Amino acid sequence: MGKISPVAAKYIVHATIDIDGVVDRPDVIGAIFGQTEGLLGSDLELRELQRSGRIGRIEVTTDTKLGKTHGSIDIPSSLDKAETSIIAAALEIIQRIGPCTAKIQTQNIEDVRVSKRTFVIERAKELLKDLISHSMPDSQELADEVAYSIRVMEIQEYGKERLPAGPAIDESEEIIVVEGRADVLNLLKHGFKNVIAMNGTSMPETIVNLCKKKVVTVFVDGDRGGNLIVKELTSLADVDYVTRAPDGKEVEEITKKEIHKALRSRISGEQAKLEFAREAEQPERKQPFFKPATRLISRPQQFISKRTFLPEEQKQKFKGMLEDLIGTRGAQVLDQNLTLLGKVPISELATTLNSLNNTAYAVIFDGIVDRDLAKAAETANVKFLVGMDSKLRPNDSRVQVLTVKEL
Repeated sequence: MGKISPVAAKYIVHATIDIDGVVDRPDVIGAIFGQTEGLLGSDLELRELQRSGRIGRIEVTTDTKLGKTHGSIDIPSSLDKAETSIIAAALEIIQRIGPCTAKIQTQNIEDVRVSKRTFVIERAKELLKDLISHSMPDSQELADEVAYSIRVMEIQEYGKERLPAGPAIDESEEIIVVEGRADVLNLLKHGFKNVIAMNGTSMPETIVNLCKKKVVTVFVDGDRGGNLIVKELTSLADVDYVTRAPDGKEVEEITKKEIHKALRSRISGEQAKLEFAREAEQPERKQPFFKPATRLISRPQQFISKRTFLPEEQKQKFKGMLEDLIGTRGAQVLDQNLTLLGKVPISELATTLNSLNNTAYAVIFDGIVDRDLAKAAETANVKFLVGMDSKLRPNDSRVQVLTVKEL
């Protein structure tokens, strides 16, 4: 008996069957062929339609429970809509299968082409999305890719240490010395081609020689490691200027605006040496703070403060709270009894102190004590500011400042 391929079917007739008794699948198929024989004329004889491939394999599934049989019938068809509908209606004339009463109900006629069309549309959407996201980058992506390629091509290896550098080291009167290759890439991205990297923490001989011939600006990360590099460079070579990235940021990640701002606020190498000398004289300071040269002209008022005695138990509590805050960029505010008044982000600390009506006794926070925060603490009559580090000299504020090193 011929079979029609499911791929060639245009329609599928879906019907349900309910039988008052127990019958097998061959009984149902036999009833379909037998009881429709001669009913629809020779052109719609099911056996002939199946032989010619216009009706596909009749699929019957049955399930017997409590002496009754229930199931479904699926008939693929490549006939037209009208002929398929006639076949579907003819199924409902079957009222007995074997010795049992039966009822067949046609549920629907599925247009296979609609299902295929829906699949094609959904798949096409997925393919188009993939094409746009991977194969067709927008103009900005193209520009960024080309710009990155150009920056990589512009990097050269300079000197016997093969240091990463921009293409304009020899022709420029001024050069910028940074820490690593990624810093060079970022500055090249923003148009600075007179950049060279140390490629490590030790002083390359090439950099020492350049410091003798060029006007050199050392540009380091805004962390303690950057300060150590500046200290070494200024002690071993003739450095003209020094600048840093914003606190907590690296040169490789800062924006063009931040780069220009840092370069505008650079200080002389001699001033940097003075800062390190003051650090040596004042061991409370863990990290030098580079200020623009204009600040040397006018210094803020200094306070002669008497340091409050800090009991060991209180000191250990401050230390433990500070350790718990590491990496959170948060702050904790305590009252006179060392009871926690609240926890806030550092960005909201000054505002919070102003709203506490002089009830704050100590502030412990994951950050660096600066002049603005000290001023807010003075206004709120805070006694202790406990931070990771400090930019203040010992007598710059009435508030007693404690850092990790002191704790």
